[in-house]
Amino acid sequence: MATETFPTSEDFGALLAEFEVDTSEIRENQIANGRVLEVGPDYVLVDIGFKSEGRIPLSEFKDDFGKVEITEGDTIDVLVEAREDDSGQCILSKEKADRLRVWEEIAKKVENDELVRGRITQRVKGGLQVDIGVKAFLPGSQVELRPTRNLDRYIGQEFAFKIIKFNQSRGNIVLSRRALLEKEREHLKTKTLDRLAENAIIDGIVKNITDYGAFVDLGGIDGLLHITDMSWGRVSHPSELFQVGDEISVKVLKFNQETERVSLGYKQLSPDPWEGASERYPESVQVLGRVVSLIDYGAFVELEEGIEGLIHISEMSWTKRIKHPSKVVNENDIIEVVVLSLDTEQKKVSLGMKQIEPNPWTLLEERYPVGTRILGKIRNITDFGVFIGIEDGIDGLVHISDISWTQKIKHPSEVFKKGDEVEAVVLNIDVENERFSLGIKQLEPDPWELIPQRYPPGKVVEIKVTKITDFGAFAEIEDGVEGLIHISELSSERIEDPAQIVKVDEERKAEVISVDPKERKIALSIKSFVRRSERGDLREYSDEGAATAQLGDLLKGKLGDLASEAEESADDVDAASEEE
Repeated sequence: MATETFPTSEDFGALLAEFEVDTSEIRENQIANGRVLEVGPDYVLVDIGFKSEGRIPLSEFKDDFGKVEITEGDTIDVLVEAREDDSGQCILSKEKADRLRVWEEIAKKVENDELVRGRITQRVKGGLQVDIGVKAFLPGSQVELRPTRNLDRYIGQEFAFKIIKFNQSRGNIVLSRRALLEKEREHLKTKTLDRLAENAIIDGIVKNITDYGAFVDLGGIDGLLHITDMSWGRVSHPSELFQVGDEISVKVLKFNQETERVSLGYKQLSPDPWEGASERYPESVQVLGRVVSLIDYGAFVELEEGIEGLIHISEMSWTKRIKHPSKVVNENDIIEVVVLSLDTEQKKVSLGMKQIEPNPWTLLEERYPVGTRILGKIRNITDFGVFIGIEDGIDGLVHISDISWTQKIKHPSEVFKKGDEVEAVVLNIDVENERFSLGIKQLEPDPWELIPQRYPPGKVVEIKVTKITDFGAFAEIEDGVEGLIHISELSSERIEDPAQIVKVDEERKAEVISVDPKERKIALSIKSFVRRSERGDLREYSDEGAATAQLGDLLKGKLGDLASEAEESADDVDAASEEE
C-alpha cells in the first residue's frame, strides 16, 4: 500500500508564486493589457491583473452613433491613470490609451520620415483641423501650392500629409499637403517639359481665374491662357467659359525654356471664322445677328462666333433722328441686318438696319415731282429757314431766300411761327444727301420779271422814303419794291447829308433812271425829275410800253445827256448797294 504524500509548506509557496502577478510592473501613466469582466450601464469593469479591478466610463466605448463596441471577455489596452482611488479601485482610460498608442505610432513615422493620412474636420484660425487619430493643424499656406481663400471646400476630404512639426509633450502636430504637392509637381514637371513645344496640343486643368485670363496646370508647370485667346467671339470675363477645376485641351502658342513661361490658346483649336467670311457675307446680303453691345454711336452685332459688325446710328433708320441706339435695339436682340462692307484684313464689318426696308427718299421723287404744291405744318424754325413736315420723319426746308421775292427778311420768325400751316412748292429732292428743298415765294410769279416794263427809264413814280444813309436814300415804289436815290440824284446842288433834302416816310416824286432785274436794283432821281419839271418837257408815262420812244421825242435830242446821267447813277447804285 502506497504511502500518500502531502505538499509541504514550501510546495504551497512555490505554487502561490507561480500564479501571483507582479504588481510592481503596473505603473501609473503606462499602458496595460486588461480583460473586460463586466459591461455595466455606466461603467466597464476591467481586470489588469492588479489586486483590484478598474472602472472605465461606458462613454469611452461608444461609437459616433452611441453604440457600445465592447463585450465581456474582450481584451483591451488601457492607460493606468492611478493605481487606486479612495475606494481601492484602479483609475483606467481606454481613450487615453488609444491616443497614446497613436502618438507613439506618429512619433515612429516622424522618425522614419513617413506620411500620415487624415481627414479635414473643420476650419480653424489660420487654417484647418485634421484628424490623424489625434488633432493636428494644417496651416492655410500648406493646403495648396498657392494660398487659397476658400478653405471650406476641403472640409470632409481625406489626404496624405507630411508632418513638418511634432511636439508630443505639448500635443502639437503641424501638417503640410503643399510639401507633397511640390514633390509631385517636380516629378510631373520633368515629364511635361519633355512634351512642351510650340503648336503642341496638351491637356491641363484650370487652376486659377483672373480678369485677364486663366492659369492652366499642364502637369508640374502652369501656362497662361489669355482672355483674348479663349474664343474667337467676345468674352467679357474668363469665368464665362471656364471654372477652376475644368479639364481642357489647349494649344501651346509660345514656350520659353529659360523662364519656363508658357502662353496657351483655346480658340486656336478651331478654325478662324474670318477665313472665308467674304464668301459667307458678301455686300448687300441679309443675315440674322445678335446684338452684343451698345455704344453711343451704334450697336455691335454678332453674326457668328468671332465675327461682329457695327451698325452705325445713321444706318438704323431712313427718316428718324435716333439719339441713342437703345431707342431701337437692346442687347441680346436677334435682328435682321444688311452687310454694307466687309474688310477681312482689318476684320471689320459695316452693317445696316434701314436697308432692310425701301429707302423712302427714292419714293419721294415719284410722289412729289418738282413743281408739286404741298401743304404742311412748320416743325422747326432756324436762322436760315423753316422746316415743313412732309411725311413721318421727312421735312422739307424753305430757305430764307425762298420765302419772299421782294420782302427783306432777317429771320424767318418775323413771318412764321412753329405749327403754322403753310403752302410751298417742291424745288428739288436730293436723295443721296436726303435733302428736300421747298419754296414759298415760287407760289407766285417773280414780280421783277415785269418791273422793267412797268418802270422803264424816264418814268415818273410816286415814292415813299424808307431809309436814309450816308450815300443816299431808299424809297418804296410799291409794296416790296424799293429803289435807291443816290446822294448825287437828290439835288442839283452838292449836298453832304441826304437828310437835308428828304426825310423818312416823306412822299415825293422821282424819275426812274435805270432798272437791273437780275440784281433787283432800281435807280431813282429826284434831281432829274425837278429839272425836267422846270423845263416843262416832262410827261408821265403809262405802263403800256413805247415809253422809250415817247421819251426820246420829249427830250428832243437830249437823250444822250440823260443816258450819261443814268449810267453814272447806275454805277452809284451798285457802289451804294455794295457798301450797304
